[in-house]
Amino acid sequence: MIISTDEQFERLKAIGRICALTRDAMAQAMRPGMTTMELDEIGRALLAEHGARSAPEVTYNFPGATCISVNEEIAHGIPGDRVLAAGDLINIDVSAEKDGVFADTGASFIIPPEASQLTTLCRDGKKAMWAGIRAVKAGAPLGDIGNAIGKFAKKNGYTLIRNLASHGVGDSLHDAPEEIATWPDKSERRRMTDGMVFTIEPFLSLGGRLADQKSADDEWTLISNPPAPCVQYEHTVIAAPRGAIVVTLNS
Repeated sequence: MIISTDEQFERLKAIGRICALTRDAMAQAMRPGMTTMELDEIGRALLAEHGARSAPEVTYNFPGATCISVNEEIAHGIPGDRVLAAGDLINIDVSAEKDGVFADTGASFIIPPEASQLTTLCRDGKKAMWAGIRAVKAGAPLGDIGNAIGKFAKKNGYTLIRNLASHGVGDSLHDAPEEIATWPDKSERRRMTDGMVFTIEPFLSLGGRLADQKSADDEWTLISNPPAPCVQYEHTVIAAPRGAIVVTLNS
């Protein structure tokens, strides 16, 4: 999507805010003993309350309103009867549509008590995302995003999952400019244009390098290969001449 009018911008801000509010409300509601389906129903109700529709359901017939990934799961976890426990590392990914516009956001959380290693990983996952966001500027190479995130990961001893990328969003859940590497990619030759809308969503890990399908009977849930803790933080952004406008933080 390329934002070219104030009306488009306001619609994108509205759905971005709804996604962020839903993500944060779900995180606040997490409790040991709750199932991921119960957590998903909270997200579903909030989206409906704000007149929004689950993007993965609308687009891919995903079996849930949101994606909830627990511990060894790093993305696209299906809500179900899995019971949350103290110390679990949980990723909540919320994408939704309203008035024909899509936005996407996600974050990783720990149910207390927190292990110090996971707490540090979550802190640095946010920093990795912001390293990518700070590289966003209309006219700059798209490759600057992956280079900035890669520099942060290398400096701090982390790996990046290299087959889960950022992507365009707005007119659809996965929109032009298609996949955007959140790791250094020497083949990237494209540039950011004014008004271009896309996500920044690095998957920072303590050793993982690829995302693999969890099992033969689950086509959605992904796990780290090699097995390792992994966090994901994601915001929808707009490239502008002076930098990035982050739409999922509006409240």
